[in-house]
Amino acid sequence: MKRLNYQKGVRVLLALLFFVPILLFFLDFTNKMPVDVHKFLHIQLLPAVLGGMFGIVAILLIMTYLFGRIYCSAICPAGILQDIINRLFCIGKKKKKGVRRFSYHKPMNWLRYSILALTVVTTALGFSGLCLLLDPYSNFGRIAANLFRPAVMWGNNVLADWLMKMDNYSLFHVTISTVSIAGLISAIVALVVFIVMVIFRGRLFCNTLCPVGALLSLVSRYSQMRISFDKEACNHCGNCERTCKAEAINAKEMTVDSSRCVDCFNCVSSCSKGGLQYRFKPAFRKENADTDSSNAIPYQTREQVSASNSRRTFLATGITVAATLPVVSAIADGVGQAKGHGQGNGHGKKKGRKKWPPITPPGSLNLERFKDKCTGCHICVVKCPSQVLRPAGLEYGFDYLLKPRMAYISSYCNYECTICSEVCPAEALKPISVEEKKSLQVGIATFFINRCIVKTEGTDCGACSEHCPTQAVHMVPYEGTLTIPEVNPDLCVGCGGCESICPVRPMRAIIVKANTVHQTIVLPEEEEVKNVEVDDFGF
Repeated sequence: MKRLNYQKGVRVLLALLFFVPILLFFLDFTNKMPVDVHKFLHIQLLPAVLGGMFGIVAILLIMTYLFGRIYCSAICPAGILQDIINRLFCIGKKKKKGVRRFSYHKPMNWLRYSILALTVVTTALGFSGLCLLLDPYSNFGRIAANLFRPAVMWGNNVLADWLMKMDNYSLFHVTISTVSIAGLISAIVALVVFIVMVIFRGRLFCNTLCPVGALLSLVSRYSQMRISFDKEACNHCGNCERTCKAEAINAKEMTVDSSRCVDCFNCVSSCSKGGLQYRFKPAFRKENADTDSSNAIPYQTREQVSASNSRRTFLATGITVAATLPVVSAIADGVGQAKGHGQGNGHGKKKGRKKWPPITPPGSLNLERFKDKCTGCHICVVKCPSQVLRPAGLEYGFDYLLKPRMAYISSYCNYECTICSEVCPAEALKPISVEEKKSLQVGIATFFINRCIVKTEGTDCGACSEHCPTQAVHMVPYEGTLTIPEVNPDLCVGCGGCESICPVRPMRAIIVKANTVHQTIVLPEEEEVKNVEVDDFGF
């Protein structure tokens, strides 16, 4: 019988306080939530490391040293999502097949620490690919942005249709336009990996593949507060081992692997005798558990069989993920060429033609820096009010996979909007002010006169000029009474207003070409308006 445990209650409460605002921030397609909620994202460990927020990193490491891996159960949204998956899987199942289905396995230290070392080395060398694939927060972000959010928007549209039939127009239809095939497949793969690992091995992802979990495990093995056995109270029932989703409890040896324990306190609450306690127990105090020599051989045999099964499960999951990557590559590359090049940058499917680089969001400073720091969490994509940011496929190479790009397909970057730079947790987008944004040149519009309908059809247009906030695109005399666009590159900020409104299809007549290094333009001074007082009619 379970006993009430306030420690588990506090852990669940903390998890809800962190998880619910973060989830709602991703799901909020009406942009009603305060932008300040993004501060919850800045305490995620890997984005904090990439963003150089070493004060937050130090606090999280100190907290882990004192209390264990509380971060993994109460702060990390991916960890909390795995707990929710585990809870949903247990609904309606008996204890043997539901909650109490785990068993102790030896840690795969060689794997988790190799992944951690490889992640650190590649990140230091300027390649963030492993961070993008393995960072728990970024994987959660892609799941929330590309699966949960569209599901909520679809539900809104269904409900809006139902209400309109009753002449109730309190809800309105919304367009799901920020989800790319690459982003969708990456979210599905991440969610499937979470589900498979949680069902068969609990927190296997956190203790083998996750670089954040590996880093924290180096500290938590020396934590001051930890879960340990009370030998006098323990009756060797084994409930604690079967409820430990980190598979860190060896009931036979009466030991708890603190490097893998995520402090969920399920084991403490499942023990009716108080045989497990969360208490002050420094790492240098080790217990020598008495073992029954007569049971040693059968237990070792069981452990070896279990370890063999665990390796099969892990290899099967790894092969599944690896087999999916070529599919992701092929689909993403095809979609990128059809959409991104056909409409976004003027380079279609012709072979041998050099591709234009992606237009990176304001605040990224330059392309190489953005590729090094962005982990593809897609929070900037979902919070962009004009929905101009789209996750990239492989059309710009593997090192730009799933990173956001400016796609002026049906919208443009608002002249005074800086939301994407405010919400980025890894500071891949540096925070910029509105004044800085107005003079920031992320690209330059390029005009193709042979595509323009003024020349091809002999008709007036001028839509691009009307939508240019700096008048970098302006109309000049052409033939007779016709005028045609002309671009002043010194005034262009690359907002895409001209490209998004251009009526020419499929290849638009005016297209923004990226600045791989963002520039600053000098805006013309506004003419001073003199207030003239009129005393009489002047005649």
